[in-house]
Amino acid sequence: MSALTLWLNAPQRRRALLTVGSFLLPILVWCLVSYLPFVWHPQVLIDEPGGVDYFQTGMRVDRSDFADQLADMAQQGLPLPSGSPANPIYLPAPHEVAKAFYSGFTSPPEQKNAPWLHESLWHSIQIIFWGFVISSIVGVPLGILAGSYASLGRLSEPFIEFFRYLPAPAFGALAVAVLGIYDGPKIAIIVIGTFFQQVLIIANTTRKLEATLIEAARTLGSRGWRLIARVVVPGILPNLYQDQRILLGWAWTYLIVAELIGTSSGITWYITQQARYQHFDNVYAAIIIIGIIGFGSDLLLARLGRKLFPWNTGREKG
Repeated sequence: MSALTLWLNAPQRRRALLTVGSFLLPILVWCLVSYLPFVWHPQVLIDEPGGVDYFQTGMRVDRSDFADQLADMAQQGLPLPSGSPANPIYLPAPHEVAKAFYSGFTSPPEQKNAPWLHESLWHSIQIIFWGFVISSIVGVPLGILAGSYASLGRLSEPFIEFFRYLPAPAFGALAVAVLGIYDGPKIAIIVIGTFFQQVLIIANTTRKLEATLIEAARTLGSRGWRLIARVVVPGILPNLYQDQRILLGWAWTYLIVAELIGTSSGITWYITQQARYQHFDNVYAAIIIIGIIGFGSDLLLARLGRKLFPWNTGREKG
């Protein structure tokens, strides 16, 4: 067996290669679509309008329309238009997005008094942070109690099950009426979008705690809050941590719709402004930044979880 085969078969290296490959494959497809005209390129980018009245330099037209006008100009003996194959404006090439990614942090915004990209991003991170913290302060204890006490679970979970099917953005107008037009309703949408899922998931995690631990603690005299604090919470802590990691990802999915409520702000404001002026390279750059922050924070939390709960690492791998 060759040294390369041994290296590839090592579990950690193989996982690393697969992880890198999961990102490289979509980027490869994006590059093929962007740089190889025969793959797609359904439009033509006008270089010279020729005798066509409505053609302008830098304009994009469908290939069929360009072919019709080219034939028409040739028949009339007028100057012929020229152009190069192009994708629609909403699909910029990777190098254009990379350039926009860099310039977003180094170049001032075109609109006067508009926030920089990093300022918009920081504002969005604060919305996510406070929404998830408020949701967790209430949702985590309620989920643990609902999972520990059957009567409390039967009392609370049917309504929570009903409420979790209601779309959080539907409460946008009500949140604005109660909390104003600034950050309050945005945070409220994050809370609504994560709280009810949080209670149900954590209650289910709590119920999976081994019954023998509970029985042993009760035999030794633990009851009530002492049982919760010294047996239940330590017993579910690794799984509770993993649940919170997943729920934090859900909070990110509500960010865009939350920031559209009331006054548009944060990274959502940046995206909508750039899309309005058809700067789609900036739009893609901003979306990728959100993904990088979300994925990067999840990786950091996963590594932190392995440090905090080393006894649970083998079970996760299994």
